[in-house]
Amino acid sequence: MVLKAPSINNFRHNEQHPTTMLQLKTASAEALCNMRIRKDFPPEWKTVDELEKATDTIVELFLNERFEVSKSLGPGFLIPELIDRSIRTDDQEIMDNPAVASGEKLAMIRSLDRLNSMMMIYPHHIDLIEPFVRTVAAKKKRPATILELAGGAGGLALALAEEIKKGNLHAEIKGSDIIAEYVDAANEAAEKNNLPATFSLIDALTSDHAGDTEVDIILISQSLHHFTPGQIAVMIEKSRSWGASFFLALDGHRSPELLCGVPLMAMLQGKKNFMLDGYTSARKFYSEAELQIIAETATRKGNYSITFSWPLTVLSVAFG
Repeated sequence: MVLKAPSINNFRHNEQHPTTMLQLKTASAEALCNMRIRKDFPPEWKTVDELEKATDTIVELFLNERFEVSKSLGPGFLIPELIDRSIRTDDQEIMDNPAVASGEKLAMIRSLDRLNSMMMIYPHHIDLIEPFVRTVAAKKKRPATILELAGGAGGLALALAEEIKKGNLHAEIKGSDIIAEYVDAANEAAEKNNLPATFSLIDALTSDHAGDTEVDIILISQSLHHFTPGQIAVMIEKSRSWGASFFLALDGHRSPELLCGVPLMAMLQGKKNFMLDGYTSARKFYSEAELQIIAETATRKGNYSITFSWPLTVLSVAFG
């Protein structure tokens, strides 16, 4: 039997709407369909090193395929594709530059925490995380254990700890980051405010989670774009090998609104480097289709979900 691509009318989307323009859903759907027909996707892998390389390669292949599809669909689809390509960047954020002093990085992290508080981002995060906590707690008859990776100075983990302290969330939270100054600042904040949260030095890519406690939810928030597609796939696979029930990632939605809005809101903090990083971040946010490819490559099956809850894209992967 010869496989035939479905009609483009089956998945045509409005590419001109600001919220979906940089998602390029129509061209993405046809490109991915073409890759499945050619059996380019999903790729094979056996080790985590192979997984990382295969994911980086397949995402690059997808972006090239999407470009060719956009050209074939006409100007209404090619223009958003060209805009996306002009925006897309691999530039390193100032916050990730090892030459920048840790004190400056910590100041930028605290600016992000203030911005999240001002925009009520953390309550929205908690609303999105809570259903996963309830699912685990109901199944295991105990508080759900959450480990946040790449959590900076612990803004979200501390907000979760406040809800736990109030009795609104049946969970235990542990935060982590690769930078010692962030971890120290987070532990100091938890102690100062008497919050039930601990923070450890953990490399999201290479280290096993600290301690012997079972981890139910591996969480990464607002830092997914700091990692390559292959690195994200490795984190998903490591979450499975750690015995987690869920890998949960929340990051900015790739869209013109955030491309403009993130640096503008960052400007309110009065820090030039923070504003520049805000613009770079918005250029690096992943589209839903890219996250789909990453998740399916890592899991080899459809046990993942990608949803949009303004201004966030939410990737969840269920294990077991």
